[in-house]
Parts: sequence; C-alpha cells; structure tokens
Amino acid sequence: MIETLLGGLLGGAFRLTPELLKWVDRKGERQHELAMQDRTLQLETLRLKSEQATEQLTANRETQTEGFKALQSAITSQGQQTQVRWADALSSSVRPVITYWFMALYCATKVALFTIALKNGTDLSTSIAGTWTESDQALWAGVLNFWFLGRVFEKHFNS
Repeated sequence: MIETLLGGLLGGAFRLTPELLKWVDRKGERQHELAMQDRTLQLETLRLKSEQATEQLTANRETQTEGFKALQSAITSQGQQTQVRWADALSSSVRPVITYWFMALYCATKVALFTIALKNGTDLSTSIAGTWTESDQALWAGVLNFWFLGRVFEKHFNS
C-alpha cells in the first residue's frame, strides 16, 4: 500500500514538475519582456530627446545664420555711397568728427586735472603721474592698436 501511495505521489510529482517548470519559465519570460519594454521605452525617450536637441541646434544655427546675414547686409549698405555729394560727405565725416570731438574733450579733461593738481601745490612729476592712470594707458593702447595695427592687418589680408 505504501508503494501505491508513494508511486501515486511520485507520478503526480513527475507530472507536476514540467508544469511547474513551465510556470517558472513563463514568469521569467514575462519579467524579461517587461524589462525589455522598459529598456525600449528608455531608449525611445533618449532618442526623442536627442532629436529635439538636434532640431533646437539646427533652429539656433539657422537663426544665427540669418542674423549674421542681416548684419552683413547692414554693414555692406553702410559703406555704399548715395551719389549725392553733400550727403556722402556728411556721412563720411560723422565718425572722424565724433572721434576728434571726444579726443578734444578727453585731452581737455586731462589738462584741467593736471592744472588743478599744479595749482593745489602738487609738484610736476606727481601731477603727471596722478593724471596719467592705468585706464589711460589701456585707452591709448586700444586707440594705437586700432589705428596702426589695424592698417597692418588690412594690408596683409586685403592683398
């Protein structure tokens, strides 16, 4: 009798074992599929973000290109003559007149500061040193570079 019971139990166990293994295998497959779907979703999200970033960069590049073209057109049109002599003369005199005017104001201010220092009893060398500052050195270096170094580059790159 124990053999019959044991045989029945073993037979049932052997019959249930493949079903149990199938169930475990299906559970693993479902987990794997779910993990793959999550990975696919993450990959798709990254791809969309990458596409959006690329589209944004393209739009920015196009906007900048249009801006540079507009700036280039504006600069080109400023240099063109109108063929009206008085208008062209007035237009070409604006920058030099403003430059000379501000240079005259700058020099007048420096002379006034120097004169005030002398009138207050400061000796000559201290008055000069107090009037000429690091900002003045930087300003004059910029002016000299603009006028003289600019011509070197124009000759070098335009020939």
